[in-house]
Amino acid sequence: MTTTERTEPSTTAAERDMLEGWLEYHRETLMLKCAGLSDEQLRTAALPPSALTLMGLVRHLADVERYWFREIMAGEDISALYYSEEDPDGDFRVTDETTWVQTQEAWRAEVAAARAAAAPLSLDDLSGAKSGSGKSFNLRWIITHMIEEYARHNGHADLLREQIDGATGE
Repeated sequence: MTTTERTEPSTTAAERDMLEGWLEYHRETLMLKCAGLSDEQLRTAALPPSALTLMGLVRHLADVERYWFREIMAGEDISALYYSEEDPDGDFRVTDETTWVQTQEAWRAEVAAARAAAAPLSLDDLSGAKSGSGKSFNLRWIITHMIEEYARHNGHADLLREQIDGATGE
């Protein structure tokens, strides 16, 4: 696998720094899993019959960042980038026209917006909007959920990458 530097989370940080450190680690891990591949490889569903692709995972996580940090935590009135009520899996779907440049730019923009939305808040601050279930969330829960979300999908990315070019790694 193409090597890219990844920041190891601190083993002694305070709670907020620890949580943000782990989230950044998992964000960087996803980019590592995609590094050095062509658009065609990133669009490859490497484990049939699943249609899951590395590019689809990045699109999904852009929408997840957008939803939790901007729509739920910050209370912004925004819609999803890729999915809809009519196509709830639209974030995972890629076509021959879907490019890595566009996908990565959208993901990086959502990560930057997520960081900006969280920066002025404390871990105990409650979300400005409620989820579809009517629940409020504190920032601590959202960051923890995002760590879980990335960790799960990075496991998928490991399998996809190994099937594409044999690369394995943490």
